[in-house]
Amino acid sequence: MKLSCSRSTLLSGFQMIGSVISSRTPKEILKCAKLEVGDGKATLSGTDLEVSIRFDFEEVEVIVPGEILLSVHELVSILREATTDSVEIELKKDEQSDQDYILIQAGKSEFRLSVHDPSEFPSVETFNESHFFEIPIQSFREMIRRTVFATDPESTRYALGGVLFDVENEKLTLAATDGRRLALVESACAYQGDEAYQNNRPVIPAKAMSLIEKSLIGDEGSIQIAIRANDVIVKSGRSTIFGRLVEGRFPKYRDVIPPEPIHNIDLEVGTFFGAVRQAQIVTDVETRGVDFIFSNGLLTLKSVAASVGESKVEIPIPFEGDDIVITFDVRYLADFLKALDSAAHIRLQLIDSDSAAVLKTDDGYTYVIMPLSQAR
Repeated sequence: MKLSCSRSTLLSGFQMIGSVISSRTPKEILKCAKLEVGDGKATLSGTDLEVSIRFDFEEVEVIVPGEILLSVHELVSILREATTDSVEIELKKDEQSDQDYILIQAGKSEFRLSVHDPSEFPSVETFNESHFFEIPIQSFREMIRRTVFATDPESTRYALGGVLFDVENEKLTLAATDGRRLALVESACAYQGDEAYQNNRPVIPAKAMSLIEKSLIGDEGSIQIAIRANDVIVKSGRSTIFGRLVEGRFPKYRDVIPPEPIHNIDLEVGTFFGAVRQAQIVTDVETRGVDFIFSNGLLTLKSVAASVGESKVEIPIPFEGDDIVITFDVRYLADFLKALDSAAHIRLQLIDSDSAAVLKTDDGYTYVIMPLSQAR
């Protein structure tokens, strides 16, 4: 096998594959990517057995077709440091030892790497589905960014380690929760296929969702998502991503959203986020809570951390009525606000000091956060 390829294209592919690779895996072969070349194109694939990705590219000159395994960590390091526009990769045999090795040439630099048997590498699926959803790239990227942070991949209860994929008519809802906050976003979608979609409310792993987000390049076009009995497969441009669905039942997320609020407070994201970041400075591992004090025309954020000190931050707000004091884990508010444009406006909905707060945008994004006294 021998090829010449654009260094930047090859680096993009290996960095994408590296998003799947776990450095803690005991199986050395899973730290590698499989490179297949032929018919004027090349394919990189990688897997951790739960999530897999294929990355196709044509900016390649195939001199000798074939397939090899390459260490992702080593290749990313080589390609980052190389200063040439192109890289040559060749499978060769040492005449003295009669052992195969991989020769990588980048300008005047050469690297000899050890060889693994590509036949031992797990297969990575291609997208050959006839029933799938089509969703605009820009919309789906935003949906992932607004939900995936609220998952709990370490949880052993329910299906909190992923994002719910819930379809009703032509409306897609993505929802994620870790038991202390809920992120929910809605968007239009289109279904392609001659059989009706049986919505079993699948949960896609957070790792797969993050990988899908990274694969969404540009703002034009759509991605294709096929939900199967036990897994999901996604086609987006050059990338095909496969992930096993999270087992377990997702909580009844709409039951978490409080009834009609008593207070609706309009806030500019940038101003509110600035106050939250300032209050977050005076917190520590043991003291994540910040008191949010709502009084006539004013929001005061107070935090006290024995190892750090105290802080008080004030911003004017359109609030009238009796004072409300709610203690939030300020990190959860920061996660929500950083997913939004600083010039945007949100509605903060409150009932009382003991009830969950709801934050909403005008484009179908809802975020529910429990007070610390109520979180579980």
